[in-house]
Amino acid sequence: MWMQDKPLLQEELGRTISQLLHAFQTTEAQHLFLRTFWQTMNREWTGIDRLRLDKFYMLMRMVLNESLKALKTHGWEERHIEQLLELLTTEILHPDSQAPSGVKSHFLEIFLEELSKVGAAELTADQNLKFIEPFCAIAARTQDSLVLHNITRGIFEAIVEQAPFAIEDLLDELDAQEGDEGTSEDEGTSEDEERERDAPSVQPGSPRGAALPDRSDEPLGGGEDAVGPVLQFDYEAVAGRLFAVASEQSTPSQNRKRLYKVIRKLQDLAEGIFPEEDVPEKAYRNLRDEEQERRTKKRLPKARSQNHTGKGRKEDSCPDPSSGSKRRMRRRQRRGSGAEPVAPQEQRGGPGGRGTRKKRRRLRAGAKVKGARCQELQTEQQPLRSRK
Repeated sequence: MWMQDKPLLQEELGRTISQLLHAFQTTEAQHLFLRTFWQTMNREWTGIDRLRLDKFYMLMRMVLNESLKALKTHGWEERHIEQLLELLTTEILHPDSQAPSGVKSHFLEIFLEELSKVGAAELTADQNLKFIEPFCAIAARTQDSLVLHNITRGIFEAIVEQAPFAIEDLLDELDAQEGDEGTSEDEGTSEDEERERDAPSVQPGSPRGAALPDRSDEPLGGGEDAVGPVLQFDYEAVAGRLFAVASEQSTPSQNRKRLYKVIRKLQDLAEGIFPEEDVPEKAYRNLRDEEQERRTKKRLPKARSQNHTGKGRKEDSCPDPSSGSKRRMRRRQRRGSGAEPVAPQEQRGGPGGRGTRKKRRRLRAGAKVKGARCQELQTEQQPLRSRK
């Protein structure tokens, strides 16, 4: 398995290794093979590089599938179920086991999937409760937060998510049983009806005699979103079992809080209340549109009141243009009172204008320059006088 690189040959080799379980005649020998396999995976897991992880994930899945098929051959006896679950929990999920986090996480992720593939058509709700009882006990007493998260996510929340499909399957089974009873009552059919039923149906627009393909063998809902077989659970019984374990005094507080959240969801399912995530898209859109309408209605009166107050503030803050012009007229009247009207050029240079100040400043600067030049001339004339 380590050296095999081709995907198809990896799958074939993994199937061969996992089916070696059925070569042993006794359950003790089969359990010894399984115990050795999981101990080997735990010991060698840290040495597996990331390029080889996928094929060993596949091998673990195949071995788990074959071990569940071995239970199926024994008729799902309670004694064999308990022995297998004890083996798996001690080798993988027990605190004293040497299992790395990758092995634990992958095992918890694939357990319900493989169980539903093998036994969804045969297992009852009470038998399924037996399969998840060890996970309830481990989730209540574990000190590893990663194990607690993986158990709640991979086991209990997976049950909650699959609830709508499980109820759908149950209703389909009931309808099928009623249909079988109805057909048994109406067995007397004429030969002509049988001939018409057996005659090949012709597609419109196709050549005569060309029969439609028989799609009875194709799986129903065979798309990417198709859901496989789903396990049936008594949600009230699962919630009661979880509550009995979570309410013990030895249960850590973080474990109790996490499990209580799951218990509420299971109790809602028992009462027929589905989580919001399972609401159909059309109903979800209607709810979302109603919420948006409510929010917009709440915001509209606030926005209108803010606009009215904002306009009032703006009007108060803006000055009246007529008031400024009135002030300017008053100033001109005061300046012009008791004096003759002056031309605009003379007014600039008049005693009250700004132009006079600029001229005075310039004159003062020129006076200083002239005074400095006079001093220089006097100093030059003094040596001339002494020479004379």
